[in-house]
Amino acid sequence: MSVAAVFLGACDTTPKDETARMSPEKIYAEAKEEAASGSYEKAIKLYERLEGRAAGTLLAQQAQIERAYYLWKSGEKAQALSALERFIKIHPTSPALDYAIYLQGLVNFNDELGLLGALASQDLSERDQQAARDAYQSFRQLTQQFPQSTYADDARLRMNYIVNTLAAYEVHVARYYYRRGAYIAAANRAQQTVQEFQQTPSVEEALYIMMLSYDKLGLTQLRDDAGRVLKSSFPNSTIVANGFGNKKSRWWQLW
Repeated sequence: MSVAAVFLGACDTTPKDETARMSPEKIYAEAKEEAASGSYEKAIKLYERLEGRAAGTLLAQQAQIERAYYLWKSGEKAQALSALERFIKIHPTSPALDYAIYLQGLVNFNDELGLLGALASQDLSERDQQAARDAYQSFRQLTQQFPQSTYADDARLRMNYIVNTLAAYEVHVARYYYRRGAYIAAANRAQQTVQEFQQTPSVEEALYIMMLSYDKLGLTQLRDDAGRVLKSSFPNSTIVANGFGNKKSRWWQLW
């Protein structure tokens, strides 16, 4: 067989682009149909082709956004975030910018919910909270840059939830340290909660852990100071009488 024949044979095996003769609108319709049927991988490939075919148009921007969405839905968080970061960078005036920022927050928000929800059955001394903080920053950017956006109210709710979640997590860690006799670490983590998350319900338990930890350390003045703040800030608190771990609901079940 000649070299030319081998080359031509190889060319024959090259996959054909089934969208070559399709209009951008037809490709978009096909992508939507594949996504609706749950074929995210096929939809993502169609959106990629559409981005190239419709470059410079609003349809291409729509394809980029939807591709990022289905990357997220198919479990490709890193790729989804990368696609959204690129979109936000190169399309600062896009009419879909508010949604892109909102979606960026959602990707990190849902990832962090899965992580934090696992704490219900785990005792951990440390966990990375960066996803929750990244989600908060995206939602904050959305509410500041687009306060009238359709997604702004939901973003504000999620911001409040994230703050409460982060505060509750800090208390979880402080409680972990206390139960293992690491009283200095417990007091420091609880104090951090009080300082950084002053308006959250977790401050009540944080102050209580500070009281207990300082008592174990023989630091009576600090113990009494924490007790006074607890009493003045939460006059109806029953935590001293009941101890921690007796609440009817759990912070990870709030959403």
